This record gives sequence, C-alpha cells and structure tokens, in this order.
Amino acid sequence: MSPRVRVGVVGAGAMGSAHVRTITDSVPQGLVTTVFDLDADRAAAVAHPVGATVAGSAEEVVLSDEVDAVLVASPDFTHAELVRACLKAQKPVLCEKPLALSAAEARSVVEAEVTLGRRLVQVGFMRRYDPAFADLQRAVADGRLGDVRLVHAVHRNVSSTTSTDDAGLVTGSMVHELDVIPWLLNDQVRAVRVESPVTTGFRDPQQATVWTRGGVMATVEVFVNAAYGYDVQCEVVGTRGTAALGPVRSLASRIAGVEGRPLGGDFVEHFADAYRIELSAWIRACYAGEPPSGPSAWDGYLANLAAEAGVRSLASGLREDVDPGARPRLYDGS
Repeated sequence: MSPRVRVGVVGAGAMGSAHVRTITDSVPQGLVTTVFDLDADRAAAVAHPVGATVAGSAEEVVLSDEVDAVLVASPDFTHAELVRACLKAQKPVLCEKPLALSAAEARSVVEAEVTLGRRLVQVGFMRRYDPAFADLQRAVADGRLGDVRLVHAVHRNVSSTTSTDDAGLVTGSMVHELDVIPWLLNDQVRAVRVESPVTTGFRDPQQATVWTRGGVMATVEVFVNAAYGYDVQCEVVGTRGTAALGPVRSLASRIAGVEGRPLGGDFVEHFADAYRIELSAWIRACYAGEPPSGPSAWDGYLANLAAEAGVRSLASGLREDVDPGARPRLYDGS
C-alpha cells in the first residue's frame, strides 16, 4: 500500500463532495485519487481541486489500481450492488446509509462478506462517532443512569429532497434512529410501530414506538419538513436519572428584545465532527489492514430490517415484529 490510503469516491453530490473535502482537509492519512458521478461536470468540480481524476464509471473506481478503498455516496438504490462489487474486488468500502433499499438486499451483502470471510464493509451511520452521542452512550454503558427504561429521540430537517414519501421517510431518515438506539443501549430492536397525524398525502411527520429485546421503549419523532432548522435530540431515561444530548454550541445573542441561538439547517455542518472522526477511523483501519471499527454490514442489515417493519406498520397500524435470525460469527464482537 502507498504511504496514504488512496480513496475512490462514487457519488459527488452533497455527501460525496463533503467527504472529499473532509478527507483532503482533515485526514492526512487519506488521499482522494478518483471520483465518479453520473454528472461528469459535477465529478470534475469535486475531483480537480484536490488533484483527483474523474472516472468513467463506478466500476472503474472499484477496479482501479490507484484506489485502495472505496467510499460510496451515490443514490441509495445503487448501494448494495456497489458494495458487493467492492467485496468481489476485496477492497474496503464505506457505504453511506442505508446499506440497501431492502432487508433482503442488505442480507445479500452480509452473505457475500461472510463468504469472503473478511470484514471489509462499514456503513455510514455517523452518529455513532458524534462526540455528544458518544458521551450519551458512555453514560448508559457505565451504569450512571441505572436501568434504562425509555429513550426519546427527535429528528427534524428544514426540508428534504430525498425522503419524499411515506416509506422513504422511514428507510431514508428514521433509519438513523433505528441504528443509533440499539447502539446506545447495546440492545436489539424487537418490534416497531409507526404512526402519523397526517392522514392524506405525504405523512410527515411520523412517530415510531420502538421496543427492544431488553425491555426498553423508545419514541422516535421524524419530521423532514419542519421548516425552522435541523434539530436532533435524544434523551435516555433510567431508574437513577436521565441524560440527553447537549445544546448545539453556537453564539448566543440578545437583539431587538429577542434572546436566542441560531439553529443551522445543514446536517453535514451539524455533524461535521462526526464525519471527520468517522472518516479518520475508517482510513486508519484501511491503512492497518484491520476490520472497520464502525457499523458493520450486519448493523446495516438490522437497520434495514427494522425500517421495513416500520413501513409495514405505517400501512397496517399494528406493532410489527423484527426477527433478524442468528448473527453470523464473522460479526461477533463488532
């Protein structure tokens, strides 16, 4: 391997371009060498300022001798096929969430990785790397809160151009909470019920009740067109106390009789530290030839499975069970 991990990026939209900037500016052990996007001009605008080349196809990125590891930030429907191609080429891959559009597709990625016998896949659930979420997870793990009984999560966007239908809100947005809540609790989702106060058209907002195998109940509100700003909240309630994410660090002001803090509308900016820490950890693992320390293909499958239960519940109005089956030994300890 070269002195730096040479990264090929598939997808040069908002997420892919942000990853290219983060690697270039903040991850000295990484080097973006090639970029592909269906919009060649957009790929060039992202690639050329960092000295990278523009690939003619996603396959060219995966198979390039100038690429040690692949970052997938293309549209969701392309994820599973691209990750399987990376496994076939035996190259580490960081795939933005969701891992696939369906649990069956995600399971096919798991099976391909199990057949290979090596963990090369990491899923981009970046909240696990956010310092505030990490503090919250430690507060749960060290027992300070006692036995956890409840979790309350809120996830609001100004607007959304990706989660634009009932199912997509669950699989594209709520999927973050369906990953982070089991991770916070070191537990597994057992059942999901999703409802909405909106009865016609696009049912946004939605609220889920999530039950875990350990007996915790969680409420999850997702509102992707909340208009006022980007807002992520999470509180864990235990028998000894509660802990919640701290306030966003920003300038407080008192102007014209109004006291307040500005609230951003950009999720990339909000989680900038999380993305930087995520990419740094992934590239370190790639360089060392070690399995990724972040969310695995199995974690991606679990989130997809819970999201599918949520979509079924939204249609049925019922609590829907989540049964992933036995975890393959490849993912023990992950």
